Amino acid sequence: MQFVIPVGIVIGIGLLSGIILTVAAKFMAVEVDQRAADIAAILPGANCGSCGYAGCADYAKALAEDPSLPINACPPGGNAVALALSELMGVEFAGAQAKVAIVKCSGTREKTSYSMDYQGYQNCTANKLFYRGRGTCEKACLGFGDCVNVCDYGAIYIENGIAVVNRNKCVGCGACAKVCPNKLIEIVPDKMRVVVGCSSIDKGSVTKDICSIGCIACKLCEKACKFDSIHVIDNHAVIDYTKCTNCALCAKVCPTGVIHVHPKKKAK
Repeated sequence: MQFVIPVGIVIGIGLLSGIILTVAAKFMAVEVDQRAADIAAILPGANCGSCGYAGCADYAKALAEDPSLPINACPPGGNAVALALSELMGVEFAGAQAKVAIVKCSGTREKTSYSMDYQGYQNCTANKLFYRGRGTCEKACLGFGDCVNVCDYGAIYIENGIAVVNRNKCVGCGACAKVCPNKLIEIVPDKMRVVVGCSSIDKGSVTKDICSIGCIACKLCEKACKFDSIHVIDNHAVIDYTKCTNCALCAKVCPTGVIHVHPKKKAK
């Protein structure tokens, strides 16, 4: 009998807690937007933010609330996701704009050098915090592969000290661009094949001394371009991809060969 009362109290507390939790769950439940849930189920779940939203759930919520928003804003999903969304939402199909990452540095180990023997934590962000990075060029690829570690598609790798993009695997999600401390990676339409492989902010004479393939800001590319799509900004050539036609005239006149023309991306 001496255990009956304590056991009864414990059981009573358990029952009371269960009732309270049940009532709380009913009144505090968050109503699920089924349309948003259906949209989220179609999205790839990469949460890369390339659609302009924080993640797939936010994009799904926005589409559910405003069907007039673009259904083709998911580069990783491509046309398959855009088509599925158009069918679900009953809107006209619009093909996704395929994108690809480009690396604006060509400073391989034989083209440039390191200014220090860095022995610290082996990632780009940590190395950048140590003075300004290990490269003689302040804007060089640091080569530790932060971009590689965040890519879910195996589309970027380190070769000879710099990041290289496999254009046939890249979906243009932008994860690599976000983690690069030197902002060397840009996401562009995949039809764009002309890339300036340099981001140096040093004067041409300095760049020439520290990197044999760096942009020397000679502006020959500007003069050759018939579409006003390339200009020297902060001592290196920058392409306006809204104007570039892939004519490659700039690459032909570049004295250091730092303007590259990539082959067309293979159809999947």
